[in-house]
Amino acid sequence: MSEPSITLYRLQACPFCERVVRVLNELGLEYRSRYVEPMHSERNVVKRVSGARSVPAIVDRETGVTMSESANIVEYLQGTYGEGGA
Repeated sequence: MSEPSITLYRLQACPFCERVVRVLNELGLEYRSRYVEPMHSERNVVKRVSGARSVPAIVDRETGVTMSESANIVEYLQGTYGEGGA
């Protein structure tokens, strides 16, 4: 089976990350979780992909979109994959 096109960078027990997970699950989207360092200053993997160290962050290889901020991600996912989306 191929890798899911969406990778979610997240923290354990992060309410903003859980919000994104809930939307991914509601939309029935497959995704890969990458748990990141709790120490903000050590989240270099997230900084490399999204330009910021904040989580949640997603990379969607299907559309070429990379973004952070849970509200933006939720809006993107619903607009792209939800009712009336692609």
